Amino acid sequence: MAKSKPSRNKNGVRSKNGSDRSLKKVLPGRPVSKKANRPVESVKELLAKASALVQTSQLEEARSMVLRALAMLNGARDNSATGIALEVLPARSLLGEICLELGEPEEARANFLAAAELDSDGLIPESHGGGPEKFLWLAQLSEEGGNDSVQWFEKGITALRNVIGSTLDKAEQTQKRKKLASALCGVVEIYMTDLSWEPDAESRCESLITEAMLVAPECPEPLQTLASVRISQTRMDEAMKALVESIEIWKDSPAGDESVPNFPTRISLARLLMEVGMEDDALEVLERLVEEDDTSVEAWYLGGWCQYLAIEKGKIASFSVVESATKNDLEGSASRAALISSRDWLRNSLRLFEQQDYEDERLREHALELVQGLDADLGDAIEEEEEDGVDDDDWESEVDNEDQAMNGT
Repeated sequence: MAKSKPSRNKNGVRSKNGSDRSLKKVLPGRPVSKKANRPVESVKELLAKASALVQTSQLEEARSMVLRALAMLNGARDNSATGIALEVLPARSLLGEICLELGEPEEARANFLAAAELDSDGLIPESHGGGPEKFLWLAQLSEEGGNDSVQWFEKGITALRNVIGSTLDKAEQTQKRKKLASALCGVVEIYMTDLSWEPDAESRCESLITEAMLVAPECPEPLQTLASVRISQTRMDEAMKALVESIEIWKDSPAGDESVPNFPTRISLARLLMEVGMEDDALEVLERLVEEDDTSVEAWYLGGWCQYLAIEKGKIASFSVVESATKNDLEGSASRAALISSRDWLRNSLRLFEQQDYEDERLREHALELVQGLDADLGDAIEEEEEDGVDDDDWESEVDNEDQAMNGT
């Protein structure tokens, strides 16, 4: 028997079962969902939901929402070009941030470039997806680096100055000033690396860091950057003074406090502290970092290396003393504990390196070299540590990616 032809209701809409379906209850001016017979979400609603999903780390779902919003906007090209642009801008900015979180820098850069074309001076309010943020990201994601990064930073810095000049809210002023100081420090880092050959590099660094410290005197990052500049000038006493002042700002604050620098900034801080011989301070910073995130390859590596340097310099015990000691002398000694602790931190780093397919091969090679030296210096004293379930032969097999299965970890 042939299928019956679907009937039409009085509104001319076909009903699959032939029943009369009225659209009277649908809100006027809103598209109708074919699946649920309800109004389709607007672009604004989709972006709001996507932002909420980002806050709960549901990144793929958030991306799907933003792409739906962009698809809707692409289908509305016959509307006002200006109106469409104002809706595309927040979508592109948000999608750029999502791609960054997902570890897709090229996609992020493409979206931030699209946003920059729509808001070339950063004058559109941040509440509408504009402002300086995209320029600051483009400076860091630049494929060329050097002058290209500086130009993006400068656009962001100009936009930030405009925002600060028009903002009356004290809390927002403080936040933007910190961001401005961070951007100025970013330019300093470029002049210390990619553009160090420029004849005015040093004078530019001095003026930029001075402005950063004036803009946000309560922010630790400019002091940390100042220390980096002073190290490059071999003015170590001034560098150490700046590092101490930087740490004093936040060291007693709890994790998550606004005064505490972000994770990468504190990793850089630990490196600077080690460079000027402040191993005790560096280890305090690193211990706090691994408490916050025990999956950081670099934090574990630096902690192990930091302890190694302290031992090597005789701040805990010299290697010559350890090598000449008997096993009984090593029992319970501070030197033995320090050696074992250093090796444990380095081993953690190497395990995480393999688990995460970490890409810094130089870090891995140096960590392996340090561990092999520690194994040799500890000698027979390492036997007790193997009772913890780690066999050295199996561990080395794991780190070197050999095919033979491990007997115990």
